[in-house]
Amino acid sequence: MSKVRVLGLRKRFDKTIAVDGVSFEVGDGDFVVLLGPSGCGKTTTLRCIAGLETPDEGEIYIDDRLVNDLPPKDRDIAMVFQSYALYPHMSVYDNLAFPLKMRKYPKNEIERRVKEVARLLRIEDLLERRPRQLSGGQQQRVALGRALVRNPKVWLMDEPLSNLDAKLRVYMRAELKKLQKDLKITTIYVTHDQAEAMAMADKVAVMNHGKILQYAPPNVVYEKPADLFVAGFLGSPPMNFVEADLIERDSKILLDAGIFVYQLPDEVGSVVKGKVTSNKVVLGFRPEHMILSKNKIPETFFQANLYVVEPMGSNLIVDIKAGEYLLKAIVAPTVELPPLGERVWAGFIADRLHLFDAKTELAIL
Repeated sequence: MSKVRVLGLRKRFDKTIAVDGVSFEVGDGDFVVLLGPSGCGKTTTLRCIAGLETPDEGEIYIDDRLVNDLPPKDRDIAMVFQSYALYPHMSVYDNLAFPLKMRKYPKNEIERRVKEVARLLRIEDLLERRPRQLSGGQQQRVALGRALVRNPKVWLMDEPLSNLDAKLRVYMRAELKKLQKDLKITTIYVTHDQAEAMAMADKVAVMNHGKILQYAPPNVVYEKPADLFVAGFLGSPPMNFVEADLIERDSKILLDAGIFVYQLPDEVGSVVKGKVTSNKVVLGFRPEHMILSKNKIPETFFQANLYVVEPMGSNLIVDIKAGEYLLKAIVAPTVELPPLGERVWAGFIADRLHLFDAKTELAIL
């Protein structure tokens, strides 16, 4: 049973607040991803859990044991760094064995564990090589093996795939996820790559400015973002945003965005009316939920100019210009579109619309 609890964590560097009141819990065997842009506090949070940084405030528990005052070696955690941090003068075998030698494990136990981990990671034929003789993917496996060999309670990973090329990164994230699930090691993983987070995590903690803005399973974070930042950070291409005025007319709630006026269904309108702090809102709709047509159809209700078409093989990313807005849509290659610069009809799937309070930036719908 290995779980991690972080309560009210704060960390400052001079006048900069790197981590600002972070709290979350990682269940036994769960894979949690700390996701956010550079400088949002995710790596500092991880380093505090590891014991490499001392928090100014807050508590960190591993298996209900307060570890704030314990050095890293006594926390029963293993960390995989972005740089892999392999010893260049040692063989793969010695790199894997090093954590066990430092803890004075018997020689036969060291050999047993190293061979077991090497077999698990399929690097048995690399044990005599030096790190410089390995590919990036092989070095990453060795770094994972060195973290595994001690059978730690918690696995901490700081962007371990970021140095790999795109194709290998996709392959390795699947391998790493399967390995984590097979071994059931409680894992906290830091990345700025939303695709990694969505593909690997049981839960995602989206961070910005040292705070966790939403902590939920990946599908919830994507489909029901808590605020404008989360909505805009997840998705490739990102969510389209359009500012609008909330207008009540004849007991109906209308959204006047300038480029179109959209009437909310009665049951939705009453919910929205009770949540807004002003009449200013932001509409959000994802590119894959947009509808484009050469001719007007019931699902399209505003016109725009066709700006750019980006063929992506299985689909098209289409940029359209509507008033001051440049909006992106993902459509099938079979969709009939006019020539560039010509008018195109556009709309969005109504029940996939997101609505945010322009003042608080929190989700309303």
